[in-house]
Amino acid sequence: MPDLPLPGPDCGSCAARDERIAVLEAELRGQAGVLAELRAQVAGLERALSRNSGNSSMPPSGDDAPGRKPPRKQRRAAQREAEKKRKRGKQPGAPGAAMTWAEPDDTRDWYPSGTCECGADLADARDAGVARSCQQLEIPGPSAQRIQHDLHRGVCGCGREHIADRPPGVPDAPLSIGPQLRALAVYLVVYQHVPVERCRELIADAAGARVSDGFIHSCLRNAADLLAGVIKLIKTLITAAHVAGFDETTLRCGPAGQKMYVHGAFTEQHSLFFLGARSLESMRDFGILPSFAGVVVSDRYVNYYSKDWEHIAGHQACLAHILRDYQDAAETYPDAIWPVQAQRALRGLIGAWHAARDTGLPVIPADAADPLILEFRRAVRAGLATVPRIPGPKHATAQHPGRDLLEFCSETGREDAVLRFTADTTIWPTNDLASYCTSCGGWEVRGLAGRSGGCRAGGFSVAGGSDILPWRAVAPGFAVGVAAA
Repeated sequence: MPDLPLPGPDCGSCAARDERIAVLEAELRGQAGVLAELRAQVAGLERALSRNSGNSSMPPSGDDAPGRKPPRKQRRAAQREAEKKRKRGKQPGAPGAAMTWAEPDDTRDWYPSGTCECGADLADARDAGVARSCQQLEIPGPSAQRIQHDLHRGVCGCGREHIADRPPGVPDAPLSIGPQLRALAVYLVVYQHVPVERCRELIADAAGARVSDGFIHSCLRNAADLLAGVIKLIKTLITAAHVAGFDETTLRCGPAGQKMYVHGAFTEQHSLFFLGARSLESMRDFGILPSFAGVVVSDRYVNYYSKDWEHIAGHQACLAHILRDYQDAAETYPDAIWPVQAQRALRGLIGAWHAARDTGLPVIPADAADPLILEFRRAVRAGLATVPRIPGPKHATAQHPGRDLLEFCSETGREDAVLRFTADTTIWPTNDLASYCTSCGGWEVRGLAGRSGGCRAGGFSVAGGSDILPWRAVAPGFAVGVAAA
């Protein structure tokens, strides 16, 4: 606004005008500040709403939240599916189930009843054999058996008396519940994810046995106690491994709204889980990282890079997480080339790693790795040049999207943790095994107060009170466990 002429002597209207203008200018400046804050809030909300499993570390279960756009790969798959003419009934490739004629467990004979047209009672008719047979798959009605074990006394010829030993699974108590019913309780809660209260009701309805919530929790604790040695062995094997993946995911347990974290440690043969907080103290209590001397494969969570883990040989940052972060940068800066360039280079290196590993090579050949590493470095440098750093304390200043990622991947940052797998094909370039088990449906551990989780690949957990302690063979040489909190 151009400078206004000074008011004339004794010009009241001019002075009033200038005063009014000053007030309006102050209001405009205040409104401009509020508008800038609102724009920043809207940008933050839009960015939060754009997060999904394809451009962040969010689990796929959050992709279908109201208002959230699913990942591009998922949208394309849905579009292709919609374009197909889906036939009714079983789809190609879907698992099927068919009933077949088999040897019956029980045969029931049925004879004609009523009255013949001649007036004779069919109960007196002569049996002429089976006319036709029908097999039906059925379960027995709820009828839990009360078995009484009588321990007899025997008298030897010498006069000494002997009392029979209790059979396996029968405790030294007048009344108890048998091992098969206890196994059913563990199976329902742990593998089928049935809450404790519903488990109790289901056992009463389906098996005709009335049990308490405390009984079900005791079954879980007993199962955990029986497997303590197995868990100790799994922990030892993971601690001694050359490469291990580490991950964590949230879990709701205890009072409503309380959130805890399930920490996981994984090799290609073993898995172990631990319930705690998202803190260094919980990682110490887990008991693997303090003594681990191999290569840690993980996301960029700062606690995995703590100096407390003084024995580790090095880090490998999960490239699946980093690729999602670069996808986020590509969506944030749609005109920039460096996010796509970095993704292309990393995917090329992952492909070269698979090719080298499949042929038994200890490292990725230089002629395959070097051009891709150079392309990746140039992408990081270009990104650093175009995404400026906001001045301020490192851990207290929010940076522009992608800036922290670029600094992590830079030659002065943790590039060695990004590219370590290129010099050793025994190191995985991604932590997909750990992420799948903890977050993406492979292993879903739910609240201890009524729910546990199971690995859809075949593993399962045992949970009761504060105990989580399971094991199950998924494949030859593969063991899954959860350590007690």
